[in-house]
Amino acid sequence: MSVTSRYREAWESFWREAPEEQGAVFWDAEPVLTVGPHLALFEPHLTAPTLPMVDLGCGNGTQTRFLAGRFTHVVGADLSVAAIDHARQSDPAGLATYRILDAGEKDEVQTLHAELGDANVYMRGVLHQAEPDDRQSLVDGIATLVGTQGRAFLVELAEAAKPVLMGLAQSPAGPPPKLAPVFRHGLAPGEVADDAVLDYLRTAGLSVLASGDMPLTTTEYTPDGARIELPSKWAVVGRS
Repeated sequence: MSVTSRYREAWESFWREAPEEQGAVFWDAEPVLTVGPHLALFEPHLTAPTLPMVDLGCGNGTQTRFLAGRFTHVVGADLSVAAIDHARQSDPAGLATYRILDAGEKDEVQTLHAELGDANVYMRGVLHQAEPDDRQSLVDGIATLVGTQGRAFLVELAEAAKPVLMGLAQSPAGPPPKLAPVFRHGLAPGEVADDAVLDYLRTAGLSVLASGDMPLTTTEYTPDGARIELPSKWAVVGRS
């Protein structure tokens, strides 16, 4: 199943309007606060660290470039043409490679797996943004990419993040400036029950090897100057 045209166009319009500079997008926090801590949790479970690393839903490539400094072959993949354009422009040295990918489309994912072989996968905050009917296909795509040797690190907003986001969106002054475009383009985070994520993984034939809670750091601040962090859950997954 490929994603709906409405969902694809929502992301295209978001990334077409997004500023170029790092940190201008709500979730585009510095890698030292995001993928850095995630790698500390992920790397002990990599049975084959020399496999290609796929940053799935790479957006403008901030985290991809960080990964490229630590792994030999890193691929940033995203549904949005505009996002991939941002990523390539921000990586003039070509530290990573980038490609447009609908990870819910079986043929596209199988083609990438045929090119790379088994891969390790990093995916931050993508599943909760996907439409409900697309989520199982997306997790099935991850299972295809990891194959038998790879591992995936997934971090997603927890159920507890919704009231935080709704509170920000409905504040008297309106949502914070970097959050407003997310809602304006119809990308308001969807609800993914914590248990539903486990069901998607089981259905795809993936097992949870490690998991825990960790705040998802954003680039936005409250009026009193505190950085906004959203409750999230992480998991390292692979074939049993």
